Amino acid sequence: MSFYLGIDIGTQSVKALCYDAETRQPAAVASASLEMISESDGTREQSAEWWIAAIGDCLSQIDKDIKLGVVAIGISGQQHGFVPLATDDSVLAPVKLWCDTATVAECEQITRNFGGAERCISEVGNAILPGYTAPKIRWLKNHRPREYQRLSTILLPHDYINFYLTGERVMECGDASGTGLLDIRSRDWHLGMLSAVDEDRDLAPCLPSLVEPDAAIGQLRPNVAEELGLPKGIPVSCGGGDNMMAAIGTGNVAPGRLTVSLGTSGTLFAFADQPIVDEEGILAAFCASTGGWLPLLCTMNCTVSTELTRDLFQVSIDDLDRRISAVPPGANGVMTLPFFNGERTPNLPNGKGCILGLDESNYLQDNLLRSAMESAVYGLRVGLEAFLSQGCDVQSVRLTGGGSRSACWRQMVADIFNLPVSIQQVDEGAALGAALQALWMHQTQLGRTESITELVEAHLKVDSTRACEPRAETVSAYIEYYQQYLHHVEAITPLYN
Repeated sequence: MSFYLGIDIGTQSVKALCYDAETRQPAAVASASLEMISESDGTREQSAEWWIAAIGDCLSQIDKDIKLGVVAIGISGQQHGFVPLATDDSVLAPVKLWCDTATVAECEQITRNFGGAERCISEVGNAILPGYTAPKIRWLKNHRPREYQRLSTILLPHDYINFYLTGERVMECGDASGTGLLDIRSRDWHLGMLSAVDEDRDLAPCLPSLVEPDAAIGQLRPNVAEELGLPKGIPVSCGGGDNMMAAIGTGNVAPGRLTVSLGTSGTLFAFADQPIVDEEGILAAFCASTGGWLPLLCTMNCTVSTELTRDLFQVSIDDLDRRISAVPPGANGVMTLPFFNGERTPNLPNGKGCILGLDESNYLQDNLLRSAMESAVYGLRVGLEAFLSQGCDVQSVRLTGGGSRSACWRQMVADIFNLPVSIQQVDEGAALGAALQALWMHQTQLGRTESITELVEAHLKVDSTRACEPRAETVSAYIEYYQQYLHHVEAITPLYN
């Protein structure tokens, strides 16, 4: 039998999935947890070595015969991270992650050098925000000048794993568009933005070449194959950012469907067949990893808020839905602004978590639990409004991520978005998307002409037992509560700017 290996390098864990294209089911799934370096200045970092060790851990959990049946590999990785390589291929510094907010000053420097935020959006497609890769490069120049002088190659997390597997330094446009350095319209590096990052040094030689989305970037190196127990020489697809791979893994490869990922971060994205640049800067103008584009909204705090509150009150995951369901929509007036990690949408990198609307009658654990969950969806609803303002045809929501396992959360999304919500029978998000991209690449190598749209429609099926329709009375109530959320965000913004 033949299997397609998808590996997702997440923030909290690494996941490996071996997909059986004949049965259209995973043959094996394994995961390994990751730590994070967190500092009070907003620093969020990991060591690239941890990812390699976690991949080895995952593969050690999978049956030998399944591993020997793997015929292609695809890699998904958390977006925006900066992996700086020296000429000897060593990693020069800890990897700054997507949720790192220590680069506010660098964002301002780059934006000023380029001529302002409006020009950034107009020419490149995106403003330069904390979290993107570009300010992390500037941060290395400002704070680690010795390491910066040795910088030879700029890679993203999934690119680094591709390099580990194949020895090839490449990028693809989906993940590359999250650097802030790519002109998303022309799908090429913007030399003016490179100059804004460093006025004194030409960074172009540090950027890898860009490859097509259905390309094989190289073959698995013999020494790595031996380490992982995989066949030597099997092809590795270009892979992509975790959101781009989740788009494949949720069938979001044609217009009309909105994917909402409820993970550590919250993301909301939809495929577009032409560039969508939001002049307000609410939607990130990204490319897809299948051709086309993937406008996206990201919040830095999604399941974070619920998990912190659940841990505070020592509520089990199994008990969470029951307790939240007992509280009416609006959490009896309690409103959480869940900016515990700072926030990207709204742009409050120095933001803090706030709980508003408390009085002696509603200061109860279950109200706080429900408010924590509702607030994450309100933040994502901002993205839905932005998509609609751009004229996007949004007909349904496909949920993925850890939060999608909650029946209460699924219904909450349906009611706050006023859209039908579905979840897949096989809901493995980015790891499944990486495996399906590897399948697409392998079929292309074999001369087959099936499009990525045809492929995902054939392999992805909805679980009708977990689908949700919006409830008219609750939809009406949430319109008011969502407006209250926006009002509260506006009120606290001056405190954290």
